[in-house]
Amino acid sequence: MKKRILGNSGLEVSALGLGCMGMTGVYGPGTDRKDMIRLILDAYERGITMFDTAESYGPFLNEELVGEALQPIRDQVVIATKFGFDIDLATGTRKGGTNSRPEHIKAVADAALKRLRTDRIDLFYQHRVDPAVPIEDVAGAVKELIDAGKVKHFGMSEASVKTIRRAHAVQPLAAVQSEYSLFWREPELELLPALEELGIGFVPFSPLGAGFLTGSINEHTKFDAGDFRAHVPRFAPDAIKANLALVDIVKTVALKKGITPAQVALGWLLARKEWIVPIPGTTRLHRLEENIEATQVALDAGDIKEIDEATGAIQIQGARLPESVLKMAGL
Repeated sequence: MKKRILGNSGLEVSALGLGCMGMTGVYGPGTDRKDMIRLILDAYERGITMFDTAESYGPFLNEELVGEALQPIRDQVVIATKFGFDIDLATGTRKGGTNSRPEHIKAVADAALKRLRTDRIDLFYQHRVDPAVPIEDVAGAVKELIDAGKVKHFGMSEASVKTIRRAHAVQPLAAVQSEYSLFWREPELELLPALEELGIGFVPFSPLGAGFLTGSINEHTKFDAGDFRAHVPRFAPDAIKANLALVDIVKTVALKKGITPAQVALGWLLARKEWIVPIPGTTRLHRLEENIEATQVALDAGDIKEIDEATGAIQIQGARLPESVLKMAGL
């Protein structure tokens, strides 16, 4: 697989990463642990070198899974994990809200190192901005972890441009992670120009619109009670029905190119900038292979123009996340 560099950081990763969150839940019940370990290794064997997790996925279960799977090939991969939610480090109990106090960040790092079975975290993201802690203090704490050799690179997730600039001035950011796809293009307005200016890489999560852009979801789809999409406004039946116009465009391009809708969506993202590295997640080998093949998709300028013009005329219905979650983004 082709490689990419995240901004000016020098951190080289595969052009496509693997989001591991869904392997232990979120989209419904977690999948068999042994199967997921095998899938992570399958991803590596097929060229993926960046694996994304977080302490909050589980909590802790996802980091433990990723750590066990990658231990035999630790020096050949990049592990990204996250801190920032208020989670009891002893019990995993969610206390609600955020916690980026410097002493807590350092404790989270130490705990994550154990779960990940490693001596360093390649990319350590602040999962959500903590309004109670100055971002300069957060960046300073991560800088200390970098100086100690426990962390290699600093990242942020779902943060505002203003906050990113303040953090970057204290400790340069290697990457910012936020939702970005044909289903959610707001990052194009302010975030992407700022990242290009500052030399920061971009790691889009939900690059397939939480499965919507694959064409496998319609207004009759029933989500499991444990699937977060059951609580997301844009996945309500009426919103899905209206938003299927977007999928129809993606399907049209896919048919013309002889590829799948998912490959169109990922190919479009990969064509935006060389410092963009999407992290689609999956629990199925055939979907993993389909996603990886998207790195070989050649969408020319005409294809991109056709997609942009057609999708730009569609007004997406429904918020991308529940209101309580959106309140934690863009700080």
